[in-house]
Amino acid sequence: MIPGASLLPFVPGRGKEIPDIDLTLADVRVDRDKVTDYATVCGFALREKLPPTYPHVLAFPLHMAAMADGRFPFGAVGLVHIENRIVQHRPIALGEELEIRVRARKLEPHPRGRTFALLSDVVVDGERVWEAISTMLRRGGGGPAEAGPSGDSTQATGGAAMPGDSAASSPEASGCSTGVSSAPGIGWRLCSDLGRRYAAVSGDRNPIHMHPLAAKPFGFSRAIAHGMWTKAHCLAALESRLPDAFSVEVRFRKPILLPARVQFASAAQGEQIDFAVKDAKRHTTHLEGRMRPLDDGRNPK
Repeated sequence: MIPGASLLPFVPGRGKEIPDIDLTLADVRVDRDKVTDYATVCGFALREKLPPTYPHVLAFPLHMAAMADGRFPFGAVGLVHIENRIVQHRPIALGEELEIRVRARKLEPHPRGRTFALLSDVVVDGERVWEAISTMLRRGGGGPAEAGPSGDSTQATGGAAMPGDSAASSPEASGCSTGVSSAPGIGWRLCSDLGRRYAAVSGDRNPIHMHPLAAKPFGFSRAIAHGMWTKAHCLAALESRLPDAFSVEVRFRKPILLPARVQFASAAQGEQIDFAVKDAKRHTTHLEGRMRPLDDGRNPK
């Protein structure tokens, strides 16, 4: 935001394309207390194995380091996470020593701007045990289909909610429940400080999640829930039904403006589980996802 700052070698914004970045963090051991705090906020049971979304938290500092590279075309502030795919080849025990690897993919056009992907791997003793693809949207400068911040975002992922959505007008600011259940149509009340609580356990302090005043410059009338919290909470609801090896992919269809009332539902199609989070009043879709077992521990069915 400072004129000429992008000319400095350590400030992102100098490049026009995603640079060739490959980062590694070796000898990583998780902190049991931090995992406990994360599990509590997201709704997972406390176990001797990592929640399947927790490696994303371990990789997040490398995500930030990649986007802080001066060659990167823009900074991390204001980016919207629109898709995420995780493949867990096996559960990760709390005491294992991990190697985290992150690399970036090139920019792609999107109706609301441009997207790029961050690829993350977790390796134990030379074996890749977990991997993920996080697709990020930089809003603005999109094609002819681009709409303004208050446009209908039901079909274009990552946009802001329309005025009048119950997510934006719900009055609950306290006494919120984040209990999970696999029962169909279970309701969740998400309180206004959810973004700050998840930021404290994940390190993701993007302003769009922290406070309405911080979110408004980026086109959101209120702070929005982290997409990875929503995905984690869904997997916590499905925890008893998850196999050891599986893939799970989600699309973040419409941001959840906090506070909110939403509804979670899931349906089994053989071994596959489809799930979704929708606005409790308008029934517009916030998230849709799919979990599939791995057939041989390496390739999704």
